[in-house]
Formats: sequence, structure tokens, C-alpha cells
Amino acid sequence: MSNSNALLVALRQINRAIDLHSKKLEKDTGQTTPQLLLLKELEKDGRAKPSVIAKSVHLSHATVTSIVDRLEKSEMVTREKSEDDKRSVDIVLTEKGRDCVENAPEMLQEDFLISLSKLEPWEQNLLISSVQRIAVMMDANRLDSAPILEVGEIQP
Repeated sequence: MSNSNALLVALRQINRAIDLHSKKLEKDTGQTTPQLLLLKELEKDGRAKPSVIAKSVHLSHATVTSIVDRLEKSEMVTREKSEDDKRSVDIVLTEKGRDCVENAPEMLQEDFLISLSKLEPWEQNLLISSVQRIAVMMDANRLDSAPILEVGEIQP
């Protein structure tokens, strides 16, 4: 097998593993991976401005707004006028949202996290730099991406 084919097979296997784990997360929690990411971010302080959330999770403000709309419908969050500036809105984690985050499994497969943590720091850095290099080679480094693994329709 050529190097390019071996790399392509490995990338497809990773993509499939991401897809399966993402579906498991949604089945277990009723929330998509991006929704869980936002809930986890909100768990830190209980409330935040949409622009702060967008910056923290590396997603566009429009994408965060769309995700918040869905979370609000499922009563995981509410929108409240900011205590500091009545012209702006804060996203507030509800008790239902807090319960969801507390009971949610890890965002990455647990066995992957365990294996990664057992590697020497230089090995971890080597993996990170190699995958980052692949992203650059695929011109994917310019895409708006959060630190989540999920496949499916790409949001602009």
C-alpha cells in the first residue's frame, strides 16, 4: 500500500471513529457534540455573553447563536439581560443544562484520552504537530473549528 493510501485509510478510520462517538454522545445525552461543548463552557461560570462563548470554543458568533437557539428550546439555557449592561444578553445555564453536563461522557473516547495521557510529552507534541501539519496540507487549518470531534454537515 502506498504512503498516500495508508494515510487516507487512517484518516477515514479516524473520521469513522469520530462519527460513532458523536452518535453515542447524542444518544446518551440528547445533545449534539457542539451543544455539549457550549454547555461545558457555560458550566465554568454559569453565564456568559455569546461573543465570549464563540471565542472560547472557536466557533463563529452565528454558529453559537444557532446552537443557543436549540439549547434554549430544550431548556438547557436561557437568555437573560446582562447584569452589567442591560443592552446585551447573557446565556445562562439552567439546572437541566447543568445536570446534562454532569452526566455527559467525555467528549473524546475515554480509551483515547487514557492512551494519550500515557505518552511522553514529546510523543504527545509529535502527534499534535503531525496532525496540525496534515490540517495545513489539506488547507483545513483556515476553517473555523472548535476543539470537538464531530462529523456531518459543515457549517459556514
